[in-house]
Amino acid sequence: MDATAVRNLLEEVRAGTRSPDEAVRALQRLPFADLGYARVDHHRALRQGLPEAVYGRGKLPAQCAGIVTELLSVPHGGPVLLTLVNDAQAGAAMAANPEGLRTGTTVVWRPAPPRPEQVVIITAGTADLPVADQCQATLAAFGFKASLIADCGVAGIHRLVDVLDDLAGADAVVAVAGMEGALASVIGGLTGAPLIAVPTSVGYGAGLEGVTALLAMLASCAAGVVVVGIDNGFGAACAVARILGPADLGPTRGASS
Repeated sequence: MDATAVRNLLEEVRAGTRSPDEAVRALQRLPFADLGYARVDHHRALRQGLPEAVYGRGKLPAQCAGIVTELLSVPHGGPVLLTLVNDAQAGAAMAANPEGLRTGTTVVWRPAPPRPEQVVIITAGTADLPVADQCQATLAAFGFKASLIADCGVAGIHRLVDVLDDLAGADAVVAVAGMEGALASVIGGLTGAPLIAVPTSVGYGAGLEGVTALLAMLASCAAGVVVVGIDNGFGAACAVARILGPADLGPTRGASS
């Protein structure tokens, strides 16, 4: 339950379409609901502006389905995300809640209304796309329609030059790269938009499963680059949402009104 949901609930009570007792029962689910195997945080969106996401790895399919169902039970609630899932987990959650939309390892229910800000996701290579897809799906859940530009790594930097107009109009940019992670520094020198760098585990032996890209991004000479963990497209999307702020504050840089 987020601030909008609380406002809607109060408006329903004022309009007489919901009784005070019904409103009390809805608010009693705050701050969390105890399912035995999980204590579902309904209050997180109200505190942080971002809802609790369900991390799939390590959970039974029935547990994933149960947590998603509980999150969706709140009237007027915000988006619900199930991340890093396998087929069994996604299948169980979507069987219980058929309206979900799956993109790779991410399933989204009840996405937020569209926002006007322009977010651009750029990958260094095609192999980075699964992480970029996770980021794009998460951004879509939060209402951001992010454009995804693939395969612009520095080994063929003319491909990046071809999309400079996209960078110039962006309110935020996410750079997804493995290998030596140089893409983030290059983009950081070409745009003043908030830049989130995502190292991936793509690479040969000296790539150390993403550690090389992570350290390179952390040591970038481009000032102000935000770096998330290896393969963490979800975290990058959350960083964008935090930076751009709540929807009712409006766009920041180049977005249309």
